[in-house]
Amino acid sequence: MEYTLILSAVSSKAEAESIANALVEEKLAACVNILPGVTSIYKWENDMKADSELILLIKTKKSHSKRVEARIGDLHSYDTPEIIFLPVQGGSKEYLDWINASV
Repeated sequence: MEYTLILSAVSSKAEAESIANALVEEKLAACVNILPGVTSIYKWENDMKADSELILLIKTKKSHSKRVEARIGDLHSYDTPEIIFLPVQGGSKEYLDWINASV
């Protein structure tokens, strides 16, 4: 079984909780951590931006990645949301088994 950590930035706690709840309730993710207090500095449409955001750490199976991506796209307020897949190279067997059983 292969697993993936998906990163996504959101603009508010309410949006973070909405996406996290949907992914877990729909069994697309075993767990979503919400990390507050992130400052993102980036260029958008040739303007420098600095925004407060929250980061979602989404734990799931690799086979669910595209469905998670689509669901985030449905729920996200950004036109171009950050959705990055990071392969999980290993981890405790018990935790990975729990992910597998949860999604």
